[in-house]
Amino acid sequence: MTRAVIVTGTDTGIGKTVFAAGLTAALGAHYWKPVQAGTDPEGDGETVAALGGLLPDRVLPEAYRLATPASPHLAARIDGVTIDPARLVLRQVDGPLVVEGAGGVLVPLSEEMLYADMFAQWQAPVILCARTALGTINHSLLSIEALRARGVPLLGIAFIGEPHEENERIIPILGKLRSLGRLPLLPTLNPTTLAQAMRDHIDLAAIEAAL
Repeated sequence: MTRAVIVTGTDTGIGKTVFAAGLTAALGAHYWKPVQAGTDPEGDGETVAALGGLLPDRVLPEAYRLATPASPHLAARIDGVTIDPARLVLRQVDGPLVVEGAGGVLVPLSEEMLYADMFAQWQAPVILCARTALGTINHSLLSIEALRARGVPLLGIAFIGEPHEENERIIPILGKLRSLGRLPLLPTLNPTTLAQAMRDHIDLAAIEAAL
């Protein structure tokens, strides 16, 4: 049985790919992005490999690699592709597998399926990545509710960004969800600094215990 953990976000551009890279390296895991939408200059798999210092075979090929940087349902339509959920089954690997979603939890994969629906089918624990800035309380709590409404198992929430004591305190309380820590913005981002930041700021033991 695949020991998978899903990394998703409350929004796009919040740093979840950086988090996924650090987590993949920390767990000695494989990485999989089921649907890559946008490949200029590179896809998330290439970014994760570089930031995680991963060997090429630790990054699994996407089920769909779409050129257009857009929601997967739109990118697929523009590229003349139909996304078949049957191709999105969790990959079998030796050891842990880090799976990265796209944007927020309600991003559509097709006209009929959202990423949260796919997570519900997978039934793997989810880490919700959230920014710390203004607006994150609303986005985080809505994301938590959407996942719970579908029976998606939630492992915890990981904040990314500058410290914000109140947001980091109140969201886990209101969301009844474990805080896994906060990954700070790093002035120099490379495999060494990212690995150190993950060890110093993220509850890796809690994540490993869930796998």
